Order: sequence, then structure tokens, then C-alpha cells
Amino acid sequence: MELFTKYYMEWKGGRKSFNISYLNIPRFYYRLPAEDEVLLQKLREESRAVFLQRKSRELLDNEELQNLWFLLDKHQTLPMIGEEAMINYENFLKVGEKAGPKCKQFFTAKVFAKLLHNDPYGRISIMQFFNYVMRKVWLHQTRIGLSLYDVAGQGYLRESDLENYILELIPTLPQLDGLEKSFYSFYVCTAVRKFFFFLDPLRTGKIKIQDILACSFLDDLLELRDEELSKESQETNWFSAPSALRVYGQYLNLDKDHNGMLSKEELSRYGTGTLTNIFLDRVFQECLTYDGEMDYKTYLDFVLALENRKEPAALQYIFKLLDIENKGNLNVFSLNYFFRAIQEQMKIHGQEPVSFQDVKDEIFDMVKPKDPYKISLQDLINSSQGDTVTSILIDLNGFWTYENREVLVASENDNATDIDDT
Repeated sequence: MELFTKYYMEWKGGRKSFNISYLNIPRFYYRLPAEDEVLLQKLREESRAVFLQRKSRELLDNEELQNLWFLLDKHQTLPMIGEEAMINYENFLKVGEKAGPKCKQFFTAKVFAKLLHNDPYGRISIMQFFNYVMRKVWLHQTRIGLSLYDVAGQGYLRESDLENYILELIPTLPQLDGLEKSFYSFYVCTAVRKFFFFLDPLRTGKIKIQDILACSFLDDLLELRDEELSKESQETNWFSAPSALRVYGQYLNLDKDHNGMLSKEELSRYGTGTLTNIFLDRVFQECLTYDGEMDYKTYLDFVLALENRKEPAALQYIFKLLDIENKGNLNVFSLNYFFRAIQEQMKIHGQEPVSFQDVKDEIFDMVKPKDPYKISLQDLINSSQGDTVTSILIDLNGFWTYENREVLVASENDNATDIDDT
């Protein structure tokens, strides 16, 4: 290294600019083993497994959590607030000393201040603190569990990695006990698609483990461990068995020729069957198809976009379809192009077509774009009216709902009054 540095600096024209600290810069890049370097790959996998096991042993186990709860309860500070046990900072520190080294990270002034609300005695709720610890332990456990499926070892999961994780998770979720094993592959595809649709907007084929932990999807999935989960909760949970069977059942019902794929004509019957032909044309132009037909995975993206039109990822999906000129914005021409199909559908149903000029003005009033002549995706997201605007342009039923919103609200109010009277 000394010889290399000497000759390199001479070649560069002297040693004036050389700093001795360059010799002490630690190594910060480690090349990943190539596919043919089997021994290095095995070494890396084993070292990662050992590291994750060590991290797992650092977490509080059930017995240690029970001991922590016992200590907190023993050191509570009176008076209680209703049935809520409280603890002051002095006793909080005492519990921290007795709880053991694994708990040290939780017994800091920062954590205490974070949980301190409007208690007149300067105390925090024992239950809130214990839930905070439980949540942290759960997050670390889940991160370690997900990291075991991170084949590349770089903090993200590919589609196949997440598929393996969810497939092995199914037997631990009582709410999925009724699923036939033959349906597992479709269930896994349905579950994984939601993660990738919302967490991988650039379609890189991988998502960060941190992003998985930060979103609520994993909570929804693990909610299926509850054997007494209500019917309402199951219906609103994308990952529940009824929800997955509903989505897959819809796909099978649309597939009239039973070839496992959807044509444009078959997809046109989706929902209320009032999506415009122009919008469906754009779906098949922009989305991945096979000989002009849509597979189940592409269909899931379509469903997730239309069922979650308020979400930025869904608006991004629909915006790309509306942006026929690929300019990154919607101008009057784009809006007119799509609304003409709504006007044509109105004529077919014997309704008087609404003037585009009026609708265009209403859309720009709702969105209030930075540029008064065009609407960007960010304008649509910022306006919180993206779901309404997209419904007006792509779905006759959505437009009708918007056009008759005042009548519908009045009808709902009348129904509510009737219920109150009874």
C-alpha cells in the first residue's frame, strides 16, 4: 500500500495534496458474491442467519415481558385515574434499574416525555408505556422475521421473497383455516399485490422492509390471527379469506370464455359495467397484457386502483391512463377526450348529455391546479378530490353519482330522519 501510494502520488505530480488520513479511511464497500461464488454466498447467508439470531435473543421474551408488567404494577404512583394505573419519573427509573439490561433502551427521559400528557402530577400511564414496549418488540421481531426472507440481504424484499413469507405465514392465521390448499397460490398473489401496488410505485420489483413495517398492511394481515374477528372487519380487510375469495370470484365471473384471462369486452362488465370504452382501451394499451388479454396479477392492480381512488398510488395508476399525450399533465383536450365517452353513454341511456364546458370548469374549480390550463398528478393528490375527478371522467355511474350528489344527500338525510322518528 505504501509503494502504491508513493508511485500514485508521483504520477499525480507530487505529494503536496496527499493527506495521511487517506490511509486510515475504513473500508465501506463490500462486493456481493457472484452467482458462481457458491462458498462466499453460503458464508454470507450463514453469517446473516447468525446475526439475526443474535438480534432475536436481544429481544424481550414473554416471561421477561410479564416480569416487566409485574414491576410496573408494583411501582405505580397513586392516585389512579379511573382504572388507569400511573407511574412517575422517579419510580419509572427504579423499574428501569430492576428490569434488566434488555429493557434499558425503553427507560429513557425521551420515552417518558413522549408518553407524558396532561397528568397534573407529571406521570405517564403504565398501560400506554407497556403497549409502547410491546409494539417496539413486535416491530423488531417482525423485522427479523422479514429479514430472514431477504435473500439479497440488502434490506428489501422481492416479489418472490414476500410470496414465500406470506405462504409460510398462512398456517399461523386462524382466519385462513378454511382456505383450500389449491387456493393458496391465488391468495398469496392477491396479498402480495397490495404490498407492491402501494409500496412500489416505480415498479422496481422490490420494496424496503422498513416501508413494509411503516405501513398498516402487515397489521391488517396479522389481524387474521384473531379467531373472533368480526364479519365487518373481515369484509373491509383485503387480506381476509372472504375478501380474497370475492376478488378472485369476480375475476372468474368476468372470464366468460374460461381461458384464465380477461379481454377488454369481459373487463367492461366490471363493477356496475359503466366504465367507458375509451378508458378500457387505455387500460389495455398501458397495462401488461398477453395477446391483448389481462392476467390475474394485472387485474389485481386494476381493482386496487379503482377501489382506492383516494390513495396517491391509485391516482398515479389512473392518471397515467388519462395522460394520453404522456406529458405529465391533463389539459382541456385530455379531459374532453375522456368526457366525450361519458356523453355518448348518456345518449345511449336516453339522458340529455351535460355540457363539457360546465364539467371542465367544475373540475378545475375542484382541483385548483398551480397552472390554470393543466392539471398535474400532484395537483390531483393535493386537492383531495382525485377520486371524484377520475370517477367523472371514466365511469358513467361515477359521473351520475357526482351530478346527483345533492339529491342523494337529501335522500340520505330523509332516511336518517325516518329512522330517528321510528
